[in-house]
Amino acid sequence: MLSLVLFTGLLAAPHAWAQGKRRIVQFTGIVASGDSLLGVPGASVYVPKAGRGTTTNAYGYFSMAVLAGDSVVIRSLGYRNQTIIVPADYQRQSFSVIISLKEDATVLPEVRIFPYATEQAFKRAFLALRMPTEKGSAAADNLNEELMRKIFNSQPMGATANFRQTMSQQQYNYDRRMGTAPNPHSNNPLLNPFSWLQLVKQVKDGEFKKKEGTDY
Repeated sequence: MLSLVLFTGLLAAPHAWAQGKRRIVQFTGIVASGDSLLGVPGASVYVPKAGRGTTTNAYGYFSMAVLAGDSVVIRSLGYRNQTIIVPADYQRQSFSVIISLKEDATVLPEVRIFPYATEQAFKRAFLALRMPTEKGSAAADNLNEELMRKIFNSQPMGATANFRQTMSQQQYNYDRRMGTAPNPHSNNPLLNPFSWLQLVKQVKDGEFKKKEGTDY
């Protein structure tokens, strides 16, 4: 009889240990914002008692291993915390959910910072403030003609100035080819027919004759 009792106890021990060991479940889901189903990135998904957890990716998706019966807390800045409990008698290997977080907007009270102990002291200091004159100030020194000339002569031309100079030169060359800009031919009076007509007219009018009392 004693042997029979011991043998029955040995058979029942593994079954009792199996009942006390919780099943491992792959807990997956998407953390969304309200009813929009837009994923919340960076939300914390963790089990407080076990001290383990994970965070959602850029699309609000997460996946982690938990035990049946665990309480999983989901939290994110600007939203209310939410708790999901995995059923203790859950028999499947995966548990998937869609978690909709509700916004938790907290309005902080207004904080006014003054460099003085009281507002009255600040007003008195502000009314007694004397603005510096332009002469002898940093602004006047920066606008000094000699200093500006040194900066102008030593400052290298940047990419923007080079681009503008190139575009201006191209436009000038185009205008010269089209005859709308000054060019060596139009500036040379010997090649300008209007200059010849003016010269002939001056000769006929005697403008080049030596006048009495005039030393050329």
